[in-house]
Amino acid sequence: MRAIITGISGQDGAYLAQSLLKKGVSVIGLVRNSSSSLFGLQYLGIDREVEIKEIDLGNDQNVNSLFTELKPDYVFNLAAQSSVAESFRNPHSTILFNLHSTLNILSAIRTYSPNTHLYQATSSEMYGSVKSLPISENTLLNPQSPYAVSKSACHHLVKNYRSSYDIHASSGILFNHESVLRRKNFFIMKIIRTALDIQRGKQEFLEVGNIEIKRDFGYAPAYIEAMIKMVQMDDPEDYIICSGKSVSLKDIAYHLFDFLGIDRDRIRINSSLFRPSEISDIYGDNSRAKSQLGWEYNMDFTEVIEKIAIEYKENIYHD
Repeated sequence: MRAIITGISGQDGAYLAQSLLKKGVSVIGLVRNSSSSLFGLQYLGIDREVEIKEIDLGNDQNVNSLFTELKPDYVFNLAAQSSVAESFRNPHSTILFNLHSTLNILSAIRTYSPNTHLYQATSSEMYGSVKSLPISENTLLNPQSPYAVSKSACHHLVKNYRSSYDIHASSGILFNHESVLRRKNFFIMKIIRTALDIQRGKQEFLEVGNIEIKRDFGYAPAYIEAMIKMVQMDDPEDYIICSGKSVSLKDIAYHLFDFLGIDRDRIRINSSLFRPSEISDIYGDNSRAKSQLGWEYNMDFTEVIEKIAIEYKENIYHD
C-alpha cells in the first residue's frame, strides 16, 4: 500500500505519516520547495522512512505526471494556506492556492488514478456564525474569512467529484486540534511558548486578542486515526471530527498559567490583535464519526494543554 501526503511539513502530515508507517503503508510526502521544514518528521524519528518529493500543486501538469507515475492507494490532501489571520492579509493567494491545488488533485485522480482514495482536509471555519449549536454535517456553511471561503469551495468540489465521477473522495471537517508540532503562529503554541519565556524571565507579558471567544479544541494525534478510517470506508462520506464541546481561549490561557505557576496578571489584552468577523462560539457534533467510523475521543482540553506544555518544555523549548 502506498500513500501520498501533501502538506507533510505540518503537524497533521507528520503524525499521519507516523501512523501509516506503523500500519505498513509506504509514505510519500509532498513539499512545495526544498526549504520546507521537516521538523515534525525529524521529531518523530521517521524522516528517513518518508520519501520526499518537491512539487507545485498549483501546476496541473506536474500533478498529473505524479499521479500517472505513482497511482497511490491513498492521498491525504493537507496542503493549504491554513492561517485565518494570514488569509485576511492575503486573500487572493489563500483562495487561489487552496482551491487550485485541490482541483488539480481531484482531476488527476479522476483521469489517471481512479482507484485512489482521497482524504481532503476541510475546516470547521466553513460554518462561520451559525444559528444553533452543535454543528453537524448538515449545518449550512457560512464562511467568515477568505480561508473559510476557500475551504468551503474545496468541500463542494469534493462532493461534486464524488457524485459526478464516482471517485472515492471524502472531506474531514476538523475542528481545532493541537499538538507540540503545531506551528508557532497558532494560539495554543503562542501561549505555551510565551508562558515558558515568562517563567524564564525572557518576557514580561503574554499579549492576546479577544480571548472571550470559545472554540472546540482536540488533540491532533487522536484526530489522525479518524482520517485513516475515512479513506478505508467502503463508501466515501464527509465527517466532522471534533471533541464535541467548546472552551474559551481565556479559560485555556488561565489554566495553562495556573498549571505553570504564573500569575494571570501577566496576560494582557491587545485590541489590535482582534480579528474582523470573529465567531463567538463554535463546537461540533462528532456522533456520526463515532458511530460510523468507530472513532473514539474523550480527552478534555485541560488534559491536552498540560500534555502539550510538558512535552514542549521537555523536548523542544530551549533558553
